[in-house]
Amino acid sequence: MVEAGGTFRIAAVSTFPGGDTMTTAKAGDPDRPVLVTGATGKQGGATVRRLLAGGWPVRALVRDPAAPAAVELAAAGARLVRGDFDDPASLRPALDGAAAVFGVPPVAFGPAGPETRLEAARGRALIDAAAEAGIEQVVFSTVASASAASRVPEGKALIEEYLRDHIALPTVLRPVRFMTNYLADGALGFEGISHGVHRHLFPPHEPMQVIALEDVAEFAALAFADPARFAGRTLELAGDEPTPVEAAAAISEATGIPVRYERLTDEEAAALGPHPAETRRRWEAGSRWHADIETLRVIHPGLRTFAGWLAESGAAALRAHLTAS
Repeated sequence: MVEAGGTFRIAAVSTFPGGDTMTTAKAGDPDRPVLVTGATGKQGGATVRRLLAGGWPVRALVRDPAAPAAVELAAAGARLVRGDFDDPASLRPALDGAAAVFGVPPVAFGPAGPETRLEAARGRALIDAAAEAGIEQVVFSTVASASAASRVPEGKALIEEYLRDHIALPTVLRPVRFMTNYLADGALGFEGISHGVHRHLFPPHEPMQVIALEDVAEFAALAFADPARFAGRTLELAGDEPTPVEAAAAISEATGIPVRYERLTDEEAAALGPHPAETRRRWEAGSRWHADIETLRVIHPGLRTFAGWLAESGAAALRAHLTAS
């Protein structure tokens, strides 16, 4: 487990009296809802489901309550609240009376690639709204760093720094590549599986860390259940590290559908854009995700391996996806 920046702080928890209009919401209070942003996305949706299963009241921040994914969350028991990171005034009503927040920075991409300032502004808007609402605990999921000495992408680094400066009980989760990425549309020749081939940037015979979405949600739930233990921590998250060739073989065995791995060339990566090209160059130079899986498994003994994810849900989802495409 890595605690980035040498920071580990446990802030005192305020104990102001209850009531929906209290100035400070006590972290870890199971009677108050957790606001989950990005609720109709992968991490947010998984976290909503995990918290509901654990008996937590959940508010799901959505832009369109009528969207199919939002309707599913409401049917599962979440209370939908409308809000938009680009409209900071809409965030305060969603946060009133909440005990804590799970945040995912809404990534901003323009023609030239990531829009760092916009992404950072969106993250800060949520943090400011949480601080103004008196919320002490925010768990933010960003992205894994690619070496022990490196920072995460600039927009997410700015959000992480702002979080630590403005929230009493901050926790940062940095997940590596999601196991569900194999379900992506492979028609573009990148990330998913197309015609029995998975193509990506990674060296074929070197370990590639992966994480199940359900385990990102599990670490968030652990943090909400014990705010003081996780306050100030930055956790690089992974559950397994098969090589790309091993992962393809595991998918083949679990689904009964032959899958093989091919690495994108420099030229192919460059054709996809500057970000994939730079990622391939960094990987070629030795950058690697570095989550301490053994330590993470002590914190969360049920941490899923790639084979475990396939057996639980991945193989069925992949089989349906591959036979339909």
